[in-house]
Amino acid sequence: MSPTAHRIGRDLTAKSAVVTGAGSGIGRSIALLLAQRGARVYVADVDEQRAEAVARAIRGAGGAASAHVVDVTDADAVARFADAVFLDGPLDLLFNNAGIGLAGAVVDTTLEDWRRLIDVNLMGVVHGLNAFLPRLLAQGRPAHIVNTASMAGLVPAAGLTAYSATKAAVVALTEALEIELIGTAVRVSALCPGVIDTAIVSATTMRGTWADRRARTVELYAKRGTSPDTVARQALAALRRGRRIVPTPRYQVVPHWWLKRTVPPAGRALSILSFRFLSRDD
Repeated sequence: MSPTAHRIGRDLTAKSAVVTGAGSGIGRSIALLLAQRGARVYVADVDEQRAEAVARAIRGAGGAASAHVVDVTDADAVARFADAVFLDGPLDLLFNNAGIGLAGAVVDTTLEDWRRLIDVNLMGVVHGLNAFLPRLLAQGRPAHIVNTASMAGLVPAAGLTAYSATKAAVVALTEALEIELIGTAVRVSALCPGVIDTAIVSATTMRGTWADRRARTVELYAKRGTSPDTVARQALAALRRGRRIVPTPRYQVVPHWWLKRTVPPAGRALSILSFRFLSRDD
């Protein structure tokens, strides 16, 4: 790490932040919390109405925000977005957060499903890095990038296999990039949420027998899912501590992740039990 690098503090006054997928769920909660802490927030989402609603809520509470329609699968669109952001001045925080879900066995997952998942969950992050990272480095001042992955990127998630593959790729990308960035003022982390109560479950494509269990899955996430506001708080707290991998909520993610790393057979057994629980018909 360079002598000028330091961790992002709790007070974000005079800081600026980009959040993709900020129109709902975790992205919305992160954008709102950043604004509460004093940051100017660039609220980016593929849905114009949702992006504007979040930006309007921030401004209504006395914060600073602008709404931007951005499809993260479009590299040129992301580059134009970066141009607009840096015209306003330096950037301190980049949350590559936009993502989609998919549930179903690999045998039921279409090639179109795979391509869409990769385009949004992985290439969306890549496009963000391609557009923003060179300029973050050129600033010569501390900045932090957060790539949203998932608990499914840390441990085997059968039934979410295609989704898990894209999120594991984001974790690997982040860990390798973190090493590349040693000696610079830019840090990078992977946010790995567990079961979170957001609309992504209702919007998730489900294939095969998983489609028959949609209502039960939505109910499960609503009852047992953690609030995205908790994810946002834990994410910002982890940034202050300089964490590379940010499991949240820790009580959900850490035990399974720890078992996988330290007692692989036990970690695999827990993954099997989780798969059986999620795929039961009753």
